[in-house]
Amino acid sequence: MRGRIRYTSKKPEMLDQERGREWFAFTHHSDGGMTLRAQCEIEEPAPTVLRDVVYAIDAEGHPRNLHVHLTVGDAFMGSGWFNLTHREDGGTIECESAGPSIGRLSQRVDFSGAIDGVGTHPIVGDGYLTRCMDISKGPHRRTLRCYLPSPDHRGATPPMIAEVTIDLEYFGEETVTVAAGTFACRHFAFIDSSDTGMGGKEHPRYDMWVTADDDAVFVQGGVGGYMATWYELVELER
Repeated sequence: MRGRIRYTSKKPEMLDQERGREWFAFTHHSDGGMTLRAQCEIEEPAPTVLRDVVYAIDAEGHPRNLHVHLTVGDAFMGSGWFNLTHREDGGTIECESAGPSIGRLSQRVDFSGAIDGVGTHPIVGDGYLTRCMDISKGPHRRTLRCYLPSPDHRGATPPMIAEVTIDLEYFGEETVTVAAGTFACRHFAFIDSSDTGMGGKEHPRYDMWVTADDDAVFVQGGVGGYMATWYELVELER
């Protein structure tokens, strides 16, 4: 499955103008695992961001590994590889990364209990993360525990292990029409209700509509507040 998402602005001075784009691909493997690939280009606000991501999930739905290569302001920011192992009582996340401001970095974090996933920063990855919600409960809200390669709201810092919590609310099913077609969707919103905020700064409310199936493909959505962004699925091959 392959697709493209268009990034536009909701700021008055740039209303509905294109500010970036994202190409993505899902590969479903015969062992039940899945690999997500994404290339993201952000042109506004400056500095520009170019992100390449490969994210692998195992047959049980657990994050397996993540590779991030990041260019900011058309200059190399960093490259990182994250490996996760899971146990009944927790797991381990390891990071090997390098970049001009961090040099060569090795990290290891042992965590207890369950995590809900890895926030990869591509928009399609945000949609895929909603799969952790139990839709059978109907509309509800709960706090997610995730690891990220960057707590920055645009993911524009060198790849390093960061743990964050953020609320995700499910509102129900809706039919949505975008440039790529008409889809049965589920409506969610990420809501930052932590005392310290994500990366030390409160993340504005982030509404999204994803396909009402196991792929949870991002269809449309936007972030309010100072970010004032909108995202729309414009191409999809399944």
